[in-house]
Amino acid sequence: MNFQTRTLEELRTRRGSVSSKFAVVGLDGFVDRIVHPVATRHGQGEAFEPMNMIEEFGRRVLAAAGKSTNIELYPVLEKLGGNGPIMANALLAAGLRLKYVGALGTPAIHPVFQEMAHRAEAVSLCDPGFTTALEFTDGKVMLGLMKSLDEVTYAQLAKVMGEGALFDCLSRADLVALVNWTMIPNMTAILEELAGRVFPILPPHERLFFFDLADPEKRSPADLAQVLQAIARFQAFGRVTLGLNLKEAQQVFAVLGLGREGEDEKSLRSMARQIRQQLAIATVVVHPTKSAACATKDDTWWVPGPFAEKPLITTGAGDHFNAGFVTGQLLGLGPESCLGLGVSTSGFYVRIARSPSLGDLETFLAQWR
Repeated sequence: MNFQTRTLEELRTRRGSVSSKFAVVGLDGFVDRIVHPVATRHGQGEAFEPMNMIEEFGRRVLAAAGKSTNIELYPVLEKLGGNGPIMANALLAAGLRLKYVGALGTPAIHPVFQEMAHRAEAVSLCDPGFTTALEFTDGKVMLGLMKSLDEVTYAQLAKVMGEGALFDCLSRADLVALVNWTMIPNMTAILEELAGRVFPILPPHERLFFFDLADPEKRSPADLAQVLQAIARFQAFGRVTLGLNLKEAQQVFAVLGLGREGEDEKSLRSMARQIRQQLAIATVVVHPTKSAACATKDDTWWVPGPFAEKPLITTGAGDHFNAGFVTGQLLGLGPESCLGLGVSTSGFYVRIARSPSLGDLETFLAQWR
């Protein structure tokens, strides 16, 4: 029996409990403008050849040194963005009950978040950031305006929600997912406050914590080491999962003094295992674009992904993987099946450009060849 069949059987057996699960997700929020950089224009509208590779875009930029250049960005889509809102949308599509706390707009919630806010309990702390996402066939370049995220602090959380309401929702949550550490300057302080003062006084509960760093390249090694230690503290109050794409995993591996690893199956398993052991947390998952691996105290697992040669959308693929993986954890699926659900959720999204329901995922898994 292959892992797709095992994932499908476990999902069919356990999916009925999804509506009983309650998630608290935060703390970012972005308005994403998806664009295609124009290489050669032949006429108006879509009559152009796009830059398909990041290297081509880079060469155009480098050639402008000491001169200047003009690069047209053709708008494709404006949508909700940020690791938190995209992950929350995917969890809602799977059928979870959810409270979202983040940067959704003030005094009114920005239009791109209105549908999510209607389906979830939404609390906005400040205005969102704005991202222009340049999509290429081999990746994406994301240009961000995020000064408003300076306002995401523990004091603002307590002020907007009230500490009583904050404590109540955290005490009831089956999943607490706090993501996009890189873009939120005060996130480490928030995590330290939660782990040091809030969760120690909350009643015991079977909780899953999920953390995503979101490309920490621009943060210092010292900052990264500090937040990893803050994340590890949550293991005392539930099961901690750290989700990493390949680049993030390699950065974490290096800052922990573990050396370097590649991206083949053996290397991915090794990175996940060693990071988990070093941090003493329940689960570490590493997900490149074509496969995924995870480690728990019991073993390591790896699955290939349904790689799409010509995806309809790539921005948010990793957040959909994360949503699928933690949904599997909440349903009590085994680690291999959590990986299977993660790569299926991401694979569906990049092909269809919408978040899948569990029914969609059953169909996807059944038809996966």
